Amino acid sequence: MPQIDVRVLGPVQLLVDAQQLLVGGRKPRAMLAMLTINRQQVVSTEALANAVWDGNPPKAYTNSLQVFVSRLRKHLESAGADPTILRTVAPGYRLDISDAECDVGRYASARQAGRAASKSGDPAVAAAHLQRALDQWSGTALADLLGIRYTDDVSTAMEEERLSTASERISADLLCGKASDVVGELRTLTDEHRFRERLWGQLITALYLSGRQVDALEACRRVRAILADELGIDPCAELVRLEQQVRRQEPILRSEPAATMQAETLLTTVAEIPRTHRSGRLRFDDGRIRTVPPKGLRIGRGPDNDLKLDDPKVSRRPHAQIIPEREGLAIKDLHSSNGVYVDGARIELTTPLSTGTVIRIGSTTMTFEET
Repeated sequence: MPQIDVRVLGPVQLLVDAQQLLVGGRKPRAMLAMLTINRQQVVSTEALANAVWDGNPPKAYTNSLQVFVSRLRKHLESAGADPTILRTVAPGYRLDISDAECDVGRYASARQAGRAASKSGDPAVAAAHLQRALDQWSGTALADLLGIRYTDDVSTAMEEERLSTASERISADLLCGKASDVVGELRTLTDEHRFRERLWGQLITALYLSGRQVDALEACRRVRAILADELGIDPCAELVRLEQQVRRQEPILRSEPAATMQAETLLTTVAEIPRTHRSGRLRFDDGRIRTVPPKGLRIGRGPDNDLKLDDPKVSRRPHAQIIPEREGLAIKDLHSSNGVYVDGARIELTTPLSTGTVIRIGSTTMTFEET
């Protein structure tokens, strides 16, 4: 039987015996992606339609989905694969593929194996499994479908998973004595994810264990400056404690097996901004949706803002900024003339956001939704 391989951890692809099949445009690919992510489960036609047509399906969406399914089955059959893996099951469709037949399933299996090895005290095996999980990525998850609400949300969650897995694999490498090997990777990660204190803790640890105390202390200084200047917060207690250990030249990882759990605790408790509600979206009155990435969003009238509002009452320079805090996302007024209003009241201090919070900047009103 030909080998099926569906890929969503990158551009959406369907392969049979390593040969890529034609899936179609964005809508058929979005349908395939949703069925793959929910493999071996029935996905209703209504849920599929809302995902495929971005919450605004046509009245005849059932017929359109039937056409997409029919074409996909024909492509599978022409490649010698079993077309009945895409089943019609009330109230929708089910894709009967195993975890081994899709990259997202292989990723989940490898990550689970890595975590099990880590818990059993075998960091070398854990690192190998976790790297195998990371190798399933070929780019940004659902890269060719971004801009659709469903795929944007799934992609954000998957990319968060990817970063967490990379951090877990680095922890295992550190326990294996590979501190020097991960310094370059950690420098890249901390540049890309400036507010992730866990990654900073791992970089400081890797530098210190590589005999680079001065560089480790410079990393401590840098993360302090970033958190203070951009978020107005101090490093978490665990990161402060790690800095003190480096300054005192105290051992922070030991090679004895009995210390493995201590090392794991150190590396996994260096706090990061909680993943819960670290991303969200803004829903405008006209139905438009703008995703708020974990790093936040600058809002203003000028072209250098992340979210540009064409409104004379909005400052050209950043008028406001949505920022990540430990409790979640929050919004602050960047000394604008006309202010920022949250639930009808002008804010003076940084204000946390939760689902249903109504924000008004100039004449533009938007509602925040947690994802």
